[in-house]
Amino acid sequence: MHVLKSPGAPLATRFAVRFAAGLAALALSAAAFAAEPQVSLKTSMGEIVLELNHDKAPIAVDNFLKYVKSGFYKGTIFHRVIDGFMIQGGGMDAQFHGRKTNKPIKNESNNGLSNEKYSVAMARESNPDSATSQFFINVVDNPGLDYPNMQGSGYTVFGKVVKGQDVVDKIKGVVVDDIHGLENVPVTPVVIQSATILKGDKLVK
Repeated sequence: MHVLKSPGAPLATRFAVRFAAGLAALALSAAAFAAEPQVSLKTSMGEIVLELNHDKAPIAVDNFLKYVKSGFYKGTIFHRVIDGFMIQGGGMDAQFHGRKTNKPIKNESNNGLSNEKYSVAMARESNPDSATSQFFINVVDNPGLDYPNMQGSGYTVFGKVVKGQDVVDKIKGVVVDDIHGLENVPVTPVVIQSATILKGDKLVK
């Protein structure tokens, strides 16, 4: 005669527990995957934290993060500041020397994101697919820069300021002049001292 040993808990109960645990692990994994990257720009006027929208602008975000990881932005300046429009940086240092950039990227302005106040977008030339390292932060709503308002294209928005809006407001109000053949250049350089990817408890909630 065979005696059946007690399994401890009914099979259905054990399956339910394992299934619930699996769902919880999957939810945690999905949450980690869904979290959009954040980048801290520590400037000579304070810190600006950008949250990047990889879902809507994967090419621009991957491009921006490559420059961040390489240390490209350290020592660059906001070289074009227009109150009532935007602040632009990421292209040259305080001596107005340019830096070698990666290849231009494909325009993603048709992604549903708008050049609204405190959004960050890729700067480019007249060719829609000419963006490299330079970016700008809108200081007002600029729908005229959205797709398809710029000759059938637009400027690719790839994130937004989630901390340091007050710093953006301070930068937009600095004294500017025409320097080295460039217009609207801050008289006192606004320097990006570091650009780092935030992780863990440093993320802005």
